[in-house]
This record gives sequence, C-alpha cells and structure tokens, in this order.
Amino acid sequence: MRVGLTGGLACGKSFVGEALAQLGCHLLQADRLGHEVLLAGGEAYAPVVREFGSGVLGADGEIDRRALAAQAFEKPERLALLNSFVHPPVQRLEEEWLARVAAEDPRGIAVVEAAILIETGSYRGFDKLIVVACDEELQVQRSIKRDGASREEVLARLSHQMPLAEKRKFADFIIDTSGTKDETLRQTREVYESLRRMKQQ
Repeated sequence: MRVGLTGGLACGKSFVGEALAQLGCHLLQADRLGHEVLLAGGEAYAPVVREFGSGVLGADGEIDRRALAAQAFEKPERLALLNSFVHPPVQRLEEEWLARVAAEDPRGIAVVEAAILIETGSYRGFDKLIVVACDEELQVQRSIKRDGASREEVLARLSHQMPLAEKRKFADFIIDTSGTKDETLRQTREVYESLRRMKQQ
C-alpha cells in the first residue's frame, strides 16, 4: 500500500512520519532526496547554479539552501524553475524506492513524506493521503524556533504554499498536531490501524 504524507510548513510531518515508521511502516522522506539532488554532483546542482548564480553557493562550494530559498521564493516563476530541476530526479528516486519496498515486503505499507505532494499532482500515485495540519500561528512559531527564520520570512514562505484548508480537501486522513505530542501519537496510531485494516480487506 502506497501512502502519501504531506502537510504545511512546520506542521509536524516528520514527527508523524517517524511515528508511522516505529509502528511498522516503511518511510521515505522525500525532502531528504531533495537535499541529495542539490549536493555537488547531484542531478539538480549544475542547473541550479547555472540559473540562480554563484550567490547561492556557500564557502564549501555546496548550495546554501537558505540563500537559494531567498531567491526562489521571491517570484513564483523562480520557484517553479527550481522545482523543475529538483522534482523529476526526486520522483524517479521515489519510484525506485517504492518498487524496492513492493518487492521486499509486498504486504507492507510504504509512506512517502513530502511537502508538496498535492501541488505537484504526485498525490494521485498513492492509495491513501494523510495531511498533517495545525494552527497557522503555531506553524509560524514552530518555524521561527526550528529554522531561525524571521516572522516575515515564514509568512512569505506560507504565502507560496497551498493553504492547509485547501490541502485538507484532498486528505483521506487528517492528523491535527495543534495539541500535545501524545495527542498526535494517538491520532497517528489510529490512522495506522485504519491502514492495516484496509490492507486486509
């Protein structure tokens, strides 16, 4: 069973993903693949440096993702350009991983955690979709704390994302992380049990 796991900025996708992995799901964090393809030698490295310039490089010659994000989020067409370099190799790596899981554990549950599954349309390739959501103010506070970003930077990023209210419409399951971690874990266990029951039908 292929399950997509998505949500908004700083909503707790990774926390939910790791909890599902501990319950027995196979987990792939697509954002990590995104980082990999941007490393020197990765498929997206050369086109990104060519289009965005050497200003996005750190002293070590690697892409500084914060500098890149500052440029990419300035204009929708710049973000679309960046996505066009990063997404095709990431999707190919995802498909290879899903095929490996299917071969090794045909009765397993494979979860792909990715920020923009809905926006790219790739959610259609999954049997079920989990959307992780919380209060917008909570997103802002968590992102400031986690990323060291300013409130303005966080709000700018949120303005480029599909609103959570819109994402919820695509969900088979919604996990609301506005409460305690224990409350989030309880919801995650319920979703896992539902997925297992569906697999057995």
